[in-house]
Amino acid sequence: MPDVKTSRTDIHITPPPPSQSPSESTAVLLRELVAHLRQLRTNLREEWARKITEAKLLTAMSREEIFAEATSVYDNYVEVLETGAVEALQAYARDLSERIIPRGVETDEVVGIVLLLRDVLARSLFAKYQADFKQLNYILDAYEPAANRIANTVAVGFVQERERIIRQQQEAIRELSTPVLQVRERLLILPIIGLIDPQRARQLTEQLLRGIRTNRARVVVIDITGVAAMDATVANHLVQTVEASRLLGATVIVTGLSPEIAQTLVTIGVDLGKMNTVGDLQGGIEEAERLLGYKVVPFGDSTQQA
Repeated sequence: MPDVKTSRTDIHITPPPPSQSPSESTAVLLRELVAHLRQLRTNLREEWARKITEAKLLTAMSREEIFAEATSVYDNYVEVLETGAVEALQAYARDLSERIIPRGVETDEVVGIVLLLRDVLARSLFAKYQADFKQLNYILDAYEPAANRIANTVAVGFVQERERIIRQQQEAIRELSTPVLQVRERLLILPIIGLIDPQRARQLTEQLLRGIRTNRARVVVIDITGVAAMDATVANHLVQTVEASRLLGATVIVTGLSPEIAQTLVTIGVDLGKMNTVGDLQGGIEEAERLLGYKVVPFGDSTQQA
C-alpha cells in the first residue's frame, strides 16, 4: 500500500521572518493574539467571570456586577495588548477602584482577578497552538511581558487609589476630632481630645488659622483638658499656633493645662506669663467674652456686648 501523507490546515503558523526586528516581530504576534482574543471574547469572558466566582473573589459584588466588570476589564486588557498604551487602563483602574473599594474589596482580590484573566488567556493560547510549540513560544514571548505590565498597572492603580481614599478618610476623621466651633461672633473654640502627634498638630493649626480667617475671629479658646500629655515638639507647635493666630489678629486663650504639659512648656523655655492661660473652659469663655466686650446682664443669665 502506498504511503498516505496528511497535512494540517487548522493551525496557522506565522513565525516572524528573519528580516524583521524583534519589536516588529512582537507587534505582528500581538496582532495575531489580539485577533484571537477578540474572536473568542464571549467564551473567554464568561470563563473568567466563572473562575472569579469559583475562587470566591469580589464576593461583595453580585454575579451581574462581576460579569459587567469582567467585560470592561477584558476589553481594556485587549486594547492595551493591541496599542501598548496603558493610559486608558490606568484611568479605568482608578474608576473601578473608586467604585469597589468602599464595598470592602481588598487589594489581593483585584490582583487575583487579573492573574486569573492572564491564566484564562494563556490556556486559550495553549489550546490554539498545542500542535506547534515553536509558534506557541513565539506567542508567549510576546504575550507574557505585556500581560505582566497590565497586571502591574491595575494593581498599582488600585493600591494608589486605596491609599488616596484612606488618606481622605483619615483627614475627615481628624477634622471631626478637632472641630473649630464658632460659639459667638468673633469667638472660636477648639476643643482637643486625645493624642497629638506632629501630623495632627499641623493639621490642627491649619484648621484653626483657616477658621480665624473665615470667621474674622478676634478670640480663640483652645481647650486641651482632654490631652493627657504632649512632647516638646508638639508643645513648640502649640506655641507657634498661638503666635500665628496673633499675627492674624486673634488672641488665643489656652485652657485645661495639666501640670505635666505646663512643665513641658517651661522645660522648652516658654514664658507662661506671655501665654494667656485659664484654668478651665468655662473660665476661658468668660475671659474671651470680656476681651470681646460682652458683659453679664441681670435678665436671663445672658450676655450682651457693651
